[in-house]
Amino acid sequence: MSNFVINGLLQSRNPLLTFRRFRGKINIQRPRAPHYERARVLEVIKPVYKRPEFNAPCIEAQKANESKNLDNPYETIIAREARNWFDHSNLVAFLHVNSIRQEDMFKAQVVLHRHNISVKVYGKSIMRKALAGTKFETILPLFEAKTAIVFAPEPQKIKQVLSVLKKTPQLVLLAGIVEGRLLSRNEFVSYATMPDLTTTRAQLAAVLDSAGGKIVADLQCHQSQLVNLLDAYAKKDPASSADAGEKVES
Repeated sequence: MSNFVINGLLQSRNPLLTFRRFRGKINIQRPRAPHYERARVLEVIKPVYKRPEFNAPCIEAQKANESKNLDNPYETIIAREARNWFDHSNLVAFLHVNSIRQEDMFKAQVVLHRHNISVKVYGKSIMRKALAGTKFETILPLFEAKTAIVFAPEPQKIKQVLSVLKKTPQLVLLAGIVEGRLLSRNEFVSYATMPDLTTTRAQLAAVLDSAGGKIVADLQCHQSQLVNLLDAYAKKDPASSADAGEKVES
């Protein structure tokens, strides 16, 4: 009895059949056609999309046109702020921003902020609203790509701006505005080598003063020579002059 239980009931046997779901590998690119019933259900639940008319505008283009026609009040406020920066800054520089890490950009902004120089980035639509109808309207093509603007209250800050740009090659100088005058890149760099207005006025005053002193010296040249000759003649030894008179009498 124990042998029957051990051999008949407790002994494990291998299954006679092995079921597999697929006979081969699944082809994702060319799947097998579904069963007829499944195909009918899939055909019934397939969504039907309404085809637009042939001359109907694209939905995205229509939304873009609506957004263009809509006046954004926030952009108006930012444009007013940008216009205020242009009106109250004597030095403005336009920088093309290449691929740069935000950490490097932040370091450059910190260095410029220490010299009371601000860095701003505005979009094309905002700049169009800010500069439309002004004398700075010609700089709008500079904002086709990402462009940063540097504002400084004094033109003397130009050396600090060029120093930071030299250490940050990702920021490329395009042009600048100095005291309301638009300058190219070369003119902007050459302006940095010029002395400030106070030094130039002092140099001009020195040149005018030297020219006036030279004119006075030239006018008094002959009178001074005559006075010097008469003074030298008067200071001659009287004995030598007496001997000279006796020789003449003899």
